[in-house]
Amino acid sequence: MLALALGAFAVGTTEVVIAGLLPEVAAGFDVSLSTAGLLVSGYAAGMVVGAPLLTVLGSRVPRTRMLLWLVGLFIVGSLLSAVAPGFAVLLLGRVLSALAGGAYVGIAAVVAADVVALRRRASAIATVFMGLSLANVVGVPGGTALGQALGWRATFWAVTALGVVLLGTLARFVPPTPAPADADPRRGLAVFRRGRVWLALAATACGWAPFLTVLTYISPLLTDVTGFADRTVPLLLALIGVGMVVGTPLAGRLADRALLPTLYGALVGVTVVSALLLGAVHSKPAAVVGFLLFGLVGAAVIPPLQTRVLASADGAGDLASAANISAFNIGNAGGPLLAGAALSAGWGLTAPLWIAAALGAVGLAFARAGAPSGRAERAG
Repeated sequence: MLALALGAFAVGTTEVVIAGLLPEVAAGFDVSLSTAGLLVSGYAAGMVVGAPLLTVLGSRVPRTRMLLWLVGLFIVGSLLSAVAPGFAVLLLGRVLSALAGGAYVGIAAVVAADVVALRRRASAIATVFMGLSLANVVGVPGGTALGQALGWRATFWAVTALGVVLLGTLARFVPPTPAPADADPRRGLAVFRRGRVWLALAATACGWAPFLTVLTYISPLLTDVTGFADRTVPLLLALIGVGMVVGTPLAGRLADRALLPTLYGALVGVTVVSALLLGAVHSKPAAVVGFLLFGLVGAAVIPPLQTRVLASADGAGDLASAANISAFNIGNAGGPLLAGAALSAGWGLTAPLWIAAALGAVGLAFARAGAPSGRAERAG
């Protein structure tokens, strides 16, 4: 479990750490800041496309071997980024890393769920996704500090080294897991004929979107609305990370006992806390408590959403899990896009909060619409 989580840590760190190094990259290649921003959006797009694409192409490959190949591609992309002679090569390296990273997280979640008893699936998935939570607490701040001190290339050298360690760790500790006996790309694609799968994916995109919607614009919210000094913003971001580290395993254990109530409760939580922050951000103590809770409920949606997709796509878990990673990244892009449009329209710095609350409510509606009813729901 920890070996699989280390891979999620590497993927999560690589995805977000570049945001804190964009000015250095832009200056190094003499490009505009908006052009350098393609390194963020390009990675997200690579994960959206790469997760299902590489999963389909590798559907007949034993899962452990597929993970090792994906980590190999991740190392190549990270190394290419570290030695990139120009911006285009750096962007290519980022996209290669994203293609591998999206498929890795999706397959790792399935492997984790398969090597434990059925009653512990959600906890196993939560353990893998803890790597993403810890990336926000440790990997991203550490990688940013390293890049600012020694140059942005040092960060990518460190990520490359992390990939090499991950390759050896997976080979040593993850047992061989064969491809499904009936693996067939056409059969896997057929799962998307099920309406419940699409509703579950929509619930993921909308239910996760509130987190990045708020986090993207949290700095001006905290400084201009709440009145915190600029230097305290990283501390509050770390506080949100602490909430994530608590919320992810807690939701995994609860989802093992009662999947649907945990899913509904997490989505209600992220909706309500986002709405309460509209008032809390005008008070420093209330904002501290509110954002700690926001980190907790924001991360708590991950294990039940991923487990729910696997349950709704029984028989094609690899591809459905990978598609759900794409749905997470669609939420990563869509929520901040809506919030940015609201800010551009002059709706105020608190607009991302009510947009986050609305997205959480829509995610809850999709989750309810895609759930089984009656006896099937009680059995589930």
